[in-house]
Amino acid sequence: MSVTTSGIEVKSGQRSMRRAIELLSSMRFAIALLVILSIASIIGTVLTQDDPYPNYVNQFGPFWADIFRSLSLYTVYSAWWFMLILGFLMVSVSLCVIRNAPKMIADMKSWKDKVRESSLRAFHHKGEFAVSGTRAEATATLAKLSGRLGYKFVTRESEGATLIAAKRGALTKLGYISAHLAIVIICLGGLLDSNLPIKLQMWMFNKTPINSNTVISDIAPEHRLSESNPTFRGYAWVPEGEHVSTAILNQPNGSLIQDLPFSIQLNKFIVDYYSTGMPKLFASDIVVIDHKTGAKIPARVEVNKPFEYDGVSIYQSSFQDGGSQMQMTAYPMTGTSAKTAPFGGTIGNSAPLGNAVPGADGQTIEFADFRAINVENISNGSGANDARGVAHQTLKEAFDERLGSGAKTSKPLDLHNVGPSVQYKVRGKDGQAREYNNYMLPVDVSGEKMFLAGMRVNPDDPFRYLRIPADQGGTVKEWMNLRATLENPALRAAAAHRFALRSVPSSNPELQQHLEESALRVLTLFAAGDSSVGIMQGGQNIGGFQAIAAFIDRSVPKGEQEKAASLLLRMLEGSTWDLWQLAREQAGEPDATPSADTSLFIQSSINAISDSFLYGSPVYLQLDSFRQVQASVFQLTRAPGKKVVYLGSLLLVLGIFSMFYVRERRLWFWIKDTGHGTNVVMAMSSARKTFDFDKEFAQTRDAVGAVLGAQPTDATGKAGAPGAASSAGSQDSTR
Repeated sequence: MSVTTSGIEVKSGQRSMRRAIELLSSMRFAIALLVILSIASIIGTVLTQDDPYPNYVNQFGPFWADIFRSLSLYTVYSAWWFMLILGFLMVSVSLCVIRNAPKMIADMKSWKDKVRESSLRAFHHKGEFAVSGTRAEATATLAKLSGRLGYKFVTRESEGATLIAAKRGALTKLGYISAHLAIVIICLGGLLDSNLPIKLQMWMFNKTPINSNTVISDIAPEHRLSESNPTFRGYAWVPEGEHVSTAILNQPNGSLIQDLPFSIQLNKFIVDYYSTGMPKLFASDIVVIDHKTGAKIPARVEVNKPFEYDGVSIYQSSFQDGGSQMQMTAYPMTGTSAKTAPFGGTIGNSAPLGNAVPGADGQTIEFADFRAINVENISNGSGANDARGVAHQTLKEAFDERLGSGAKTSKPLDLHNVGPSVQYKVRGKDGQAREYNNYMLPVDVSGEKMFLAGMRVNPDDPFRYLRIPADQGGTVKEWMNLRATLENPALRAAAAHRFALRSVPSSNPELQQHLEESALRVLTLFAAGDSSVGIMQGGQNIGGFQAIAAFIDRSVPKGEQEKAASLLLRMLEGSTWDLWQLAREQAGEPDATPSADTSLFIQSSINAISDSFLYGSPVYLQLDSFRQVQASVFQLTRAPGKKVVYLGSLLLVLGIFSMFYVRERRLWFWIKDTGHGTNVVMAMSSARKTFDFDKEFAQTRDAVGAVLGAQPTDATGKAGAPGAASSAGSQDSTR
């Protein structure tokens, strides 16, 4: 039997229809569809699917983002063209099987017992034996040998001779049928688990996605899918102590609500950590409440360990904050007052800022997220804490640092938990918002304790951190008092006066006066008290190092700017020391003693005050305490096609194994009487000619000679006449 790439040839009907049927049922069309599906699957794997559209705009730009969206590349596996190709592939492969399977089954059942002696002599693999016994004895001996070699055989009498036709491995043709049926079954399972059933419901029953924030219980039936929906893949967000009975199915233009036949109650979300603070286990202790029976089934859902109930699989997808409560202290970042106020809120909610900070009317705090654990790399990255040292590395160690995982680094990692953090937005009257991320505890930064206050304008930007030095009590009070004192013109003047008296002998009052004026000038510039320097975006005067740099660039010749900058910075550091003493006196604290630690505190405070002009918030919120409430995000799937795909995968493995490792072999014996005994002609063929088959033929011929007690009289193995060989080959082999 010959297998071709052509399709079914219809004899009647229009020519275009006949060509379409032939193309659709051809193997070349099926292979082309498989190639297209493979390319589409690669795109769906490389390109993140089902992300919000703004993410793609940021990644590719508006032009290409629109083109990719029009091609449905963001939802490849649910795109209409992907489903259409999948359907055509099923039809094409099915027609291929329908066309070829009957021929293969007939060929598999055939014994090919119509051959003649001349045909057998034309085979490439043949042998001939002269036996002294009778034909019946030779037939019985060869039949017994065929069975012992694993062949099934039949015996026929023809033209005064006996023909034994044997075959082995004929089931290999079932491999072809099994592999092709597997493709059809896998495609069918893919269609069952796709969103095609949901699309059909939207078309037939007028189901539409909802794109507004509404209480789930108030959502109308046209936006909901029934419990009997055959297939879906959605998400459910469940805080601790709460329960849900619906899943959210994301659609390109909104969301559909999937009603569940049960409710999921989250008793506790469990996170287990390594000693470094890295998480090693996410798990949810849940109770599934059946709506029909009221039965309560406790279960634990872990990553890669789902729980299945009533045909719905519950996966641990991720976790979020479920409404943790924050207790905070609000420190004003503008004005001459350092008066604090208590401030609180719940993650996911907002609170007006004007109640805590005067002058912040109309601004609100939107609490976005809370993290109780933050694992950070606090290594300096230089390798100084690596006791091994680069000079003492072996060549193997040096290569191992740089080879292998792409996540490896040659710099040492020192991972530690730096404590809780809270993330929130400050939204102004104009609706614009900046996002902030503040840590509760001070973090060791290059040997100094710092409070990190992150800020970013756009959600896609990384946080830029304001580093506020911690005082001896581990708080930000000292720095906040210093900042408020700096903004007081009278206290700036007093600090400049103290600095001049401390720096210049009283015998030179003129120099003292000049230094006092210069110090006051530097403090005023640094405190953004001079509007002539420039205005920042938002209407605030330029302050910090930026104001001093602008003043030097405007007032000092180019050749003397470096010297002037060094002098002004020394005056700034010295006068800030006196400003700090004034702040401590106002707070009822004794003057600080000069030391390396206090000098470092002044330097870090100056840097933090300069950066604070870019902070962009009227308040700094310091987290004091919290009550954490966690929430699990579950993925809920009903996938009836999963078992269908498993069946197709099993058939595909069996089919490919059969086609590659099972070889069909045919064996014939032509036995006839002669005047001196019996003559036996044997021939052997295989669908695939290999070196192993040559060895197997030689072993079989030797075994035949051994049981017959004769040597082959013709063992050259040469092919006979070309015409005869072609004729015999067309009968016994499949190409």
